[in-house]
Amino acid sequence: MTINSTLSRRLLALGGWVLLCFAAASLGGFFGPGEWYASLKKPSWNPPGWIFGPVWTALYTMMAVAAWLVWRQGGWGKQRKPLLIFLTQLALNALWTPLFFGWHRPGVAFAEIVLLWLAIAATIAGFRPVSRTAILLLVPYLAWVSFASVLNFTLWRLNP
Repeated sequence: MTINSTLSRRLLALGGWVLLCFAAASLGGFFGPGEWYASLKKPSWNPPGWIFGPVWTALYTMMAVAAWLVWRQGGWGKQRKPLLIFLTQLALNALWTPLFFGWHRPGVAFAEIVLLWLAIAATIAGFRPVSRTAILLLVPYLAWVSFASVLNFTLWRLNP
């Protein structure tokens, strides 16, 4: 394989991971906060709405790069397990928005976000032997989901 074809393959794969992550993100576009969310009692530390777009854009980009870095170390053949764990957390990520914003089920969404947090931690553990950089790229995601978990729980308790 030539250097150009290797580079092309790697860039194509990176694009694939980016598309996959943003496809999961795009599902949230069908379930915006809307009037229901606006009517909820919120804690004083609830972030302003404008912050979510930039934060999630950065997080999905970092998630894609992290998965790509792991994929580069042997592809699906060698990295099947950590990449499947990654895909599991990505599916859980995509599920939270419809549960919370679409179906207005903050209690169920809280249970699901706990599973998401565990899946992110498992992804980090799975990526650990493969790429330190991939782990570092996922740490802000875990931190944000930790914060979101506390916020989700608080919203659920404030709005029984």
